[in-house]
Amino acid sequence: MRKIGVLTSGGDAPGMNAAIRAVVRKAIYHELEVYGIKNGYQGLIEGNIEKLEIGSVGDIIQRGGTMLRSARCEEFKTDEGQQKGIEQLQKHEIEGLIVIGGDGSFRGAQKLTEKGYPCIGVPGTIDNDINGTDFTIGFDTALNTIIEAIDKIRDTATSHERTYIIEVMGRDAGDLALWAGLADGAESILIPEKQDDFDDVITRLIRGHERGKKHSIIILAEGVGSGFSYGQRIQEATNLETRVTVLGYIQRGGSPTASDRVLASRLGAKAVDLLLEGKAGRMVGIQKNKLVDHNILDILSKQHTINDEMYKLSKELSI
Repeated sequence: MRKIGVLTSGGDAPGMNAAIRAVVRKAIYHELEVYGIKNGYQGLIEGNIEKLEIGSVGDIIQRGGTMLRSARCEEFKTDEGQQKGIEQLQKHEIEGLIVIGGDGSFRGAQKLTEKGYPCIGVPGTIDNDINGTDFTIGFDTALNTIIEAIDKIRDTATSHERTYIIEVMGRDAGDLALWAGLADGAESILIPEKQDDFDDVITRLIRGHERGKKHSIIILAEGVGSGFSYGQRIQEATNLETRVTVLGYIQRGGSPTASDRVLASRLGAKAVDLLLEGKAGRMVGIQKNKLVDHNILDILSKQHTINDEMYKLSKELSI
């Protein structure tokens, strides 16, 4: 193998730049040529490809987002779109591809692998919803962004004796809400995997108010529903003044934490190793602080599950 490509796809995540840097520098260390594909699979179809040198990835490890940019591409889900991508890979003589993204990105990587182009997936998503790895690139940074916001909101909640609902990202997975809620002592944590009984949430709020609690914090993953609708229901049921904050895309931005930079560097470098070993259709991950790799098909066939121990603990500590 002489030439490899790298792209980022789907939602951006802090630490993607660190992963790109690791891929480029590890590949060049092994005397490979590296080509960056801009705008994800859309850029692959359009041939938006350029050679990357050591200096191309200088001074990016501390930057959020992705220097290669990202885009969602419906066309690449079709055989015709995939064939256009393959033609661009052939044109540039790219023999292997590293895809940094989430499960949708990995489906594209698997399709290319099946059609003769070896791909390795690197899990990059703030949702931490990829099987086969304890953590995904960007999760730790997003989590710390959420915690910082909750800490500030708690100051106001205490001053005005209000109930605050904080809506965080997590359409299908509640890791961000669960970890943030446990770290910040939330009264209730509402996540897609565990549909809490509304009456239980109300009981907790009333019980806390009756024992003199001055404020309450509820963390709501967006997959459960609208924070504003939930807030209105709570205020009507308890007569407690309730405010809602939707953190939105602020969770995706910002300089990656040290943890995300190290994780991204390790995973990006490991992906290059797998290509050099002749492997394809694999995803790199980290489990118990050891680098691992799994068949992408196995990863995609399993549904993400929440840490039940942590969820139970959050209930026990929020009495």
